[in-house]
Amino acid sequence: MRRHLLTFAVLLTLAIGSVGAGPADTPSLPDRMADTGGGSQLITAEAPDTGSTTGTVTWWERRGGRWAEAGSTPARFGANGLTEGATREQGTSTTPTGLYDLPYAFGIEKAPAGTLYAYRKVNEDSWWCQDNASASYNRWVEPRPADCRADEAEHLVSYGTQYARALVIGFNYERPVRGRGAGIFLHVDGRGATAGCVSVPTDAMAEILAWADPEREPHIAVGTTSGPTAITRY
Repeated sequence: MRRHLLTFAVLLTLAIGSVGAGPADTPSLPDRMADTGGGSQLITAEAPDTGSTTGTVTWWERRGGRWAEAGSTPARFGANGLTEGATREQGTSTTPTGLYDLPYAFGIEKAPAGTLYAYRKVNEDSWWCQDNASASYNRWVEPRPADCRADEAEHLVSYGTQYARALVIGFNYERPVRGRGAGIFLHVDGRGATAGCVSVPTDAMAEILAWADPEREPHIAVGTTSGPTAITRY
């Protein structure tokens, strides 16, 4: 009888150990990525495949030497899905995949309480230049310069819902390549898929802005679950 009890106790201990070990041993998404930008905060925007217009945005932070999920929300992508950022073409309504920094925040509404990011307030003179012939290509301009045609620029105040609050995604930003694309943001959901940006619900955008800390060097990784544009590649 005693031998049976000892055997049962050993088996029970092993069973409990294996159940407890499973989730802890499963690497988080950031841990499976090739690069996270070097900071201690990260936003992931993941779609099932390149034809998807919806997916998930999750924000992560380093806690005790491990990546931990800080929040998650449904997300929307370009009307024509996602494409490799390094070869994306402007005007294709695709969201560029890759790993990018987040230069600054902006919005028509005031910044949420607790926002640490530099936050630029939109006014009637605020435009985002997408004119390939302009010296201000892929830049905020205020007012719009003569070499940036109005029909090749976004009048930011006209997008009252989407640009209520937003973060600039550093796609094609530091050294812009003409024809690659301009004005890619993480912003509030509109009525449907985007023209190439990543969008999230209003409350989630406010939560992300209140969470993001530029001192922790947050980046955003955009990609698919698998394949050549898998988010884990970036």
